[in-house]
Amino acid sequence: MTGADTDILIIGAGFSGLRAMHAATRAGLSATGVESGRGVGGTWYWNRYPGARCDVESIDYSYSFDPQLQDEWEWSERYATQPEILAYLEHVADRYDLRRRFEFGTTVLAASFDGVRWSVRTDGDREYRPRFLLCATGSLSIPSVPDLPGLDGFAGRTLLTARWPAEEVSFRGERVGVIGTGSSGIQSIPLIAEQAAELTVFQRTANYSVPADNRPFSPAERAEIRRMYPRRRADSAYSPAGTPHEAYPADALAIDQRERDSAFQERWSAGGVLFGKTFPRQTTDERVNALAREFAETKIRATVRDPRVAADLVPDDHPIGTKRICTDSGYYETFNRDHVRLVNLRREPLEAVTPTGVRTAAGDYELDSLVLATGFDAMTGALRRIDLRGPRGDRLQEAWTGGPVSYLGLAVPGLPNLFYLTGPGSPSVLVNMVTAAEQQVDWLVGLVRHCLDEGIDEVEARADAAQRWTRHVDEVAERTLFPQAASWYTGANVPGKQRRFMPYLGGFGAYRRACEQVSAEGYPGFVLTSRGAR
Repeated sequence: MTGADTDILIIGAGFSGLRAMHAATRAGLSATGVESGRGVGGTWYWNRYPGARCDVESIDYSYSFDPQLQDEWEWSERYATQPEILAYLEHVADRYDLRRRFEFGTTVLAASFDGVRWSVRTDGDREYRPRFLLCATGSLSIPSVPDLPGLDGFAGRTLLTARWPAEEVSFRGERVGVIGTGSSGIQSIPLIAEQAAELTVFQRTANYSVPADNRPFSPAERAEIRRMYPRRRADSAYSPAGTPHEAYPADALAIDQRERDSAFQERWSAGGVLFGKTFPRQTTDERVNALAREFAETKIRATVRDPRVAADLVPDDHPIGTKRICTDSGYYETFNRDHVRLVNLRREPLEAVTPTGVRTAAGDYELDSLVLATGFDAMTGALRRIDLRGPRGDRLQEAWTGGPVSYLGLAVPGLPNLFYLTGPGSPSVLVNMVTAAEQQVDWLVGLVRHCLDEGIDEVEARADAAQRWTRHVDEVAERTLFPQAASWYTGANVPGKQRRFMPYLGGFGAYRRACEQVSAEGYPGFVLTSRGAR
């Protein structure tokens, strides 16, 4: 690795970054990469907490660009765990010889564009001079650590789910507290409960969760998966969520309860996030959403034996599906264990972390270990931590003060030759992230290749095009129930963060067609400048 000039520098070696490196080099671009972790994987490198699992079926949450790759890799179960996903990404990196193109353990601090090239500075004082900068920095990569009074003075062990140790962590015989009941809390709590002598779960906001109903694939199923892969990929390519699944083909309000409950039960049994999309209009019509909520809440109350605990676990502040529905393995059942208790922080607010545990308005809870399952500064956190400056003094932090503004969720006015992947303004976290990453990578590599072939030195999103696209993103969201939820989709989980619904809700297929139209028409919405500079 050297800091020499390259066509493109890729920041990040997760699903998006690895695919970008593969596509760029196959397109004849000179490319290098940097990654803050010590290995490939991105989100799946860092999130090693107990029970970490994807909520998209493993056979879909995988690359489609090479039929040989998907034929040779065998997923062990329907919803893959973090170790298996990481092993898959390591296999991809080795299969296509991608590791040598990244410098690991390296964090980008700042980057500025001088009209010809980007000057990129890292924490190791290495400088890169790429013509194009591609940020594959991830939507869920910067942990959100709450400012809890007394946290630094806790005498026990403190663990953050988003930065879990690589070595095995044992809770045997311990009094453990978990703060947070989002996805990482919901997935880790059942496994922590199996070891801990006492487990106290501190919940500020209840979330809906659907059992994964996970199981290993049989040899016959693996053979069928291989046979059906071409059709499955084709069905996913322009689907709303980047997967082959479709909503139940009937209006929930026009069928009887028996048929409706049967459809809900089928999706509930399928596991994962699919329940949130059982019927058309489920996240746009409050009446349909209420039917889904009633079904899910009945499931929760039937599982949790203590009515008071069940009531605390039932969300009451958002339509179902407007926060990402979690995927669990025994979460609600865990609260039937005698040594597990739920503390509702809305009823007894957390006052401080003490040297011996946690104090709420109702009293003290003594702990040996404290687990912070407190989520991420999602969508914009990683990008905003890099001091990105354009040739006229534009800074990303200032441009996004009122929330992210972009063209196609790919480029920002004032920052030429800079692109980002699976972030705000694109379908991103609302769809299959791997399919979304592949689509954006292929489109952007095509744009960069076009610029190099045509002698274009600068490609910059037009301000008016970015404003129109961002208004479109806003308008689509406003036609749904999503803005009613104080979710990380809007930045509501980070104190002081400007609220704006960030992902594009128009669907993956519609987004893909919009991108294809832009490239087919010669990239309107971008200013393409040739100066003869190299």
